[in-house]
Amino acid sequence: MGLEVCFLFLSCFFILILFLFCSSCCPILDSQERVVAVLAGQPQAPNWKGLVSKATEAIARAGKELHFTDKQLNSGRGEFPAIAIGVSFGGGRKVYFFLVAFFTLTNVASLQCFQSLTGFANVIFHAYAPQTFDYYWGCMRALRKWNPRLREHFNNNVFASCTINFGPFTVCRPHTDRANLSFGWCAITALGRFDPDKGGHLILWDLGLIIRFPPGSTILIPSALITHSNVPIQEGETRYSFVQYSAAGLFRWVYNGFKSDVDFEATATSAQSAKREEDRKSRWKKGVGMFAKWSDLLRE
Repeated sequence: MGLEVCFLFLSCFFILILFLFCSSCCPILDSQERVVAVLAGQPQAPNWKGLVSKATEAIARAGKELHFTDKQLNSGRGEFPAIAIGVSFGGGRKVYFFLVAFFTLTNVASLQCFQSLTGFANVIFHAYAPQTFDYYWGCMRALRKWNPRLREHFNNNVFASCTINFGPFTVCRPHTDRANLSFGWCAITALGRFDPDKGGHLILWDLGLIIRFPPGSTILIPSALITHSNVPIQEGETRYSFVQYSAAGLFRWVYNGFKSDVDFEATATSAQSAKREEDRKSRWKKGVGMFAKWSDLLRE
């Protein structure tokens, strides 16, 4: 990724000591004023606490009803079960596929509380990273036009997939989400019943930040780039998380004309292959260019 990636790892500076309080929204800027993450907090809605409570109860209930596979119990991110729903492509698979969606989990996703959580994350994503948001939205529009039978779990959502971490003691090890779009964003929402002053903080290791992360709050980060984890909670407390993202493979699938890389190369002309290689070399620079500058957002 070369020198460009240093804007995240080496040259970052921060305008505030960041704590995430109710109804706050605070961007994290790099040395060139680019917004590289957003502490979205919670919307100022009188029923938000109730929606968060319903989401927490739904996850706890589903966690008791589901039978998890060994893979779902051992995701590598921590010692807790996790299930993804949505659409994706990659991981060595040769065909476009649906992530496994259990009936119980599909019912959970359809609840109004989760529709509200996804709606809030999308609003923040669009406000602070409009070019990246449009890139995601274009990918989803193309996919649904290509295959109208694709199930849309959440209304007007630009993220292709979501993962529910069932805890009930969700403590993630330091990790990056390498299958996600490298310059893309993911939205993390903390749920459960725990004291955010004593645990559950989000750690962004490369940025040297420990961030207070109360239940019902959302944070958006480029999760494929920034190593992140969270602080344990206290005994007797519960913590779940709801994460929205899109796999990098989906964008390649659309770029290839709804083909895998292998199938594209097998049928591409020399001119198409040359164009693809040229685009590949410039993709990272174009992706970084999608990060919004704070001064531009203020003018808007």
